[in-house]
Amino acid sequence: MTSPSGLRGRVAIVTGASRGIGRAVAEALVAEGARVCVTARDADGLRRAAAELGGVGLAGTVADPAHLRELTALALREFGRIDVVVNNAATNQPYGPLMDADPDRWREAFTVNVEAPLRLVQYAWHAWMGEHGGSVVNICTEGAGHVGPRVGAYGTSKAALLHLTRQLAGELAPRVRVNSVSPGLVRTEMARFVWERAEEETAAGLPLGRIGEPDDVARAVVWLTSDAARWITGADLLVDGGTRVRPAYASGTDPVHAALRSAAPPDSPQAAQAP
Repeated sequence: MTSPSGLRGRVAIVTGASRGIGRAVAEALVAEGARVCVTARDADGLRRAAAELGGVGLAGTVADPAHLRELTALALREFGRIDVVVNNAATNQPYGPLMDADPDRWREAFTVNVEAPLRLVQYAWHAWMGEHGGSVVNICTEGAGHVGPRVGAYGTSKAALLHLTRQLAGELAPRVRVNSVSPGLVRTEMARFVWERAEEETAAGLPLGRIGEPDDVARAVVWLTSDAARWITGADLLVDGGTRVRPAYASGTDPVHAALRSAAPPDSPQAAQAP
């Protein structure tokens, strides 16, 4: 990947970075010359990722504010600055009809998907960005723009994250730009229960003919954090293979929704939460 990004020498914090979209984002930022401080719940996976990325890592859950404070301090201690924050870690639990949603799992969805991104941006702002500037990208979802079966808690919390993105863009301007990327169905472990059983059928229903890859999202994130997007803030960039414009959507034969209806639930809450 080559672009006039101006990311060389900058420092990025990326959450949920041991695999999937978070790992691809961290790799893409490093390829553009940035240094990374990464976090994930999987300590072994994170250790490997940090070593391969040439960065530093801190295992833990973004649901813990103390972990986020320590992560911010680690980035400053190791690299002396924080230019980019990518809030990627998320949970898709509770999975199922909202009438059956466990209240504790519902609150967890908002803790991980909404509160944690806010906390991390707060810590980065007070530690460095408020004085020196920077860029934030929140990973949302194409599904936040409409309703879908079984993913009501995920979609609702990500819709809240979309509004948080716009709110922070207004509050932190002009020093810090805040944008979001909303992927469609991407080939990740978190979404495996959707795409694995009917990938060909799902892909055939998309205008671009395939489901997404983590690198598709990573390229968009790099662009938004770069100087090439220096006059963009408060925006949400759809990276969805044309999900919103497919003819099948209006006709009620939405392939992703069909896959969700037929998919088995995620194996476990732990497996369903991005690291």
